[in-house]
Amino acid sequence: MITESKDQTPPKLLVAEDDLVMVKLLTFLFQREGYDASFAADGRQALEMIETQEPPRLVLLDIMLPHIKGLELLPAIRKKSEWNGVPIVMLTADSAEKDIVRALDAGANDYVVKPFNPQEFMARIRRFMRQER
Repeated sequence: MITESKDQTPPKLLVAEDDLVMVKLLTFLFQREGYDASFAADGRQALEMIETQEPPRLVLLDIMLPHIKGLELLPAIRKKSEWNGVPIVMLTADSAEKDIVRALDAGANDYVVKPFNPQEFMARIRRFMRQER
């Protein structure tokens, strides 16, 4: 768990996820670790956040989002110079090898298939949150 001084803001994450049950689980897991997550319910909202907000420490993308798919958001993130180094973790029910390879080739740093083990998932997230950009 992260301990914070009063002048330190919690590490920020951007999460693009349309499943409300998954959003509740992620909110619980991230709050427990001391992370501040902003959630986008679809690809359009995520793209707007990418275009208007400061880069977070990590982006978590569902592949199968309404309006704009997670795989389509990857190049938008990597094109923005200030977002280029932000780790991107794909979180999806899609376990097809071709899609995993496609996401990693497009710039994703990791790929987690739903359902996942919460402890393993958070270990992956912590690994990226510790890295300096």
